[in-house]
Amino acid sequence: MRQQHKTFQAIEVGDGGDGRWAAYARPLWQEMEALLTEEGRTPEGADRFRALFRAHMPEMAPVLEHLAVQLDRPGAEVFLTHAALRPFSPACTQIGQNGTLLRNYDLRPDQCEGVIVSSCLLRPVIGMQDMLWGLLDGMNDAGLAVSLTWGGRSAHGRGFAILVVVRYLLETCDTVDEAVARLRSLPVAVPQNLTLVDAVKAVTVFVGPDMPPTVAPDACAANHQHLPVTDEQERALRTQERLRAIRAAGADVAAMLKPPLYRPVDEQGSRTLYTAHYRPAEGRVTYYWPGESWQQSFGDFAPGSRTVTLGLAG
Repeated sequence: MRQQHKTFQAIEVGDGGDGRWAAYARPLWQEMEALLTEEGRTPEGADRFRALFRAHMPEMAPVLEHLAVQLDRPGAEVFLTHAALRPFSPACTQIGQNGTLLRNYDLRPDQCEGVIVSSCLLRPVIGMQDMLWGLLDGMNDAGLAVSLTWGGRSAHGRGFAILVVVRYLLETCDTVDEAVARLRSLPVAVPQNLTLVDAVKAVTVFVGPDMPPTVAPDACAANHQHLPVTDEQERALRTQERLRAIRAAGADVAAMLKPPLYRPVDEQGSRTLYTAHYRPAEGRVTYYWPGESWQQSFGDFAPGSRTVTLGLAG
C-alpha cells in the first residue's frame, strides 16, 4: 500500500483575541476565500448569511464578529458564518459507546487542515479544527463529545456547514439531550450524521436540508442515512460494510486501524487521515495513526506538531 506523510499541529488560541488564532488563520485565507459561494460574495448575500447566523447561533455572534476583526480580511465575517461555503463530502466512520466517542476521519490529505485546537471562545473546547474555526470532532469541559460523517446524499439547501454546527453545539450545550434539542432549530446545508456522547448517553442523529433531525437506530454512523444505499454508492464508499464492521467491533481502537474501517487511498486520493478516541468525562482525547498516537487533554494540552505516516505497511 502506498504511504504518505502528513503533519498535524496542536495549537492553543484562547478566546481568539490575543493574535494566536489570527496568526494561524491569515496564511490560509486565500485558500479559504476560494470556497465562498457566489451569493456569499455579494453584499446582499453576505447580509443574508450574517442574519442567518445571528438568528440561529446568537450566543456565538459576538465571537464571530471578534474573529472577523482579528482576521481582518474582506469577506471574513461571511466566510466564518459557514453558511456560504461550497459543500464538501468526507467519508468517515464513528461510534459512541460507554461514555467514549471513537471515529475515523477520511478525506484527501491536502483537504484537511490537520489542526488540533484548544480554545475558550465561550468555554473550553478541544477538537480537530477545519475551515478556520469549525470542528470535525471535539469535546467540551462539560463532558460532551460530538463528531460528524457525511450523510451520503447529494441534497443541498440553505443552512450551515456541519463544521460550525459541531462548534456551536460544543460551545453551548452540556449534554447529549440538550444538543439534540438544539439541532432541531439549526438549518444544515448538506446531509450529515452526528454522533454525540456524554457520560450517560450516546446517539447518532441524521440531519439534512430536506429532513428533520432523526435519531438513528444506534450510536454508529458511516456514510448513509435512512434511504437504501445503491450498488454504486457501496462500491465507492463501502459505507454499509464499514457500518457492519464498527457495530461488530464496538469502540475498539485496534479495529479502527485496520480495513475495512481504516481506508486505504481511493481513486480520488481520499483515505483515513486519523482516528480520534474521545473520553469526554475525563477531558481526554487520543489521536491515532498506524504505529503512533498523540494524547491531549484539558489538564495537559501540549502544543506542537507531529508528522505521521498514512497507510498501512504491506
